Amino acid sequence: MSDHEGERPPRQGIRRGIYLVPSALTIGNILCGFYAVINAAKGYQALSDPARAAELFENAGLAIGYAVLLDGLDGRIARMTKATSEFGVELDSIADVLTFGIAPAVLAYTWGYGSTPGLDRMGWGVSFFFLVCGALRLARFNVLARAPRFAATGTTPKLDKRFFVGLPIPPAAGLLGAIIHFSPSPLAAYAPGEARLYGWALLLLIVALAVLMVSTLRYTSFKSVGPRSNRPFIVIPLLALLAAGIWFSSQWALLLLAVAYVAHGPALKLWGLARRGRRPWAAEEEASRRAPAGS
Repeated sequence: MSDHEGERPPRQGIRRGIYLVPSALTIGNILCGFYAVINAAKGYQALSDPARAAELFENAGLAIGYAVLLDGLDGRIARMTKATSEFGVELDSIADVLTFGIAPAVLAYTWGYGSTPGLDRMGWGVSFFFLVCGALRLARFNVLARAPRFAATGTTPKLDKRFFVGLPIPPAAGLLGAIIHFSPSPLAAYAPGEARLYGWALLLLIVALAVLMVSTLRYTSFKSVGPRSNRPFIVIPLLALLAAGIWFSSQWALLLLAVAYVAHGPALKLWGLARRGRRPWAAEEEASRRAPAGS
């Protein structure tokens, strides 16, 4: 019997299947974005029927939430199975522009300030501003990913994968989806004074999200959290608590989760500035404490 007898041929079908799974999840992401846009348009047409409009807008908000989940899964599965490819990166970027750029921009206009007298034209510009900033954020991410910074030695590429530069576009869109899931009734269903107040608040929120996306604030990537996490006794209970919160009260759980992630970038920056401001005083106190008596 020869040395090669009994060896199994390579199973190319499995490899193709592994590459297919991340792409299929990305296609599902695109489907969620398209579904959100269609429901946002139908909800805008049904504003005369607030109950029907609220149902359609909630469907759109939930679709964005499902897309955030699919977007997190496709990249993680691709990295775990070593099925990353240039094609997948490009397809994912196109999907993100549609689902987390166009869909939330349209949804913010149709559900919110688009039906508020005096804010419709400004709202059109703000939604477009959000879309452009989201596209710029994705372009910058792709450039940074393909051109890693070099370490101080100048020999080995070194990227800090623990953080994103700027607010990622999926959480930005996810916050709007969580708000609509929490309160799906369109602003057109409120009294004129309340609708105008909420419309201005939504305008400022969309502008803030757009600015955070193109900022240089650091946001945690959670790429170190996975099946090989070195802190399972912390990660697993937190995931169980999150799952229970979503199961029993998805409106509150998703809204608090989205707000916490969006806010933690500025919070990290303020914390860093506060620590940097205390260091000179701490150094002086340490030097005075170590100085010999009578000096």
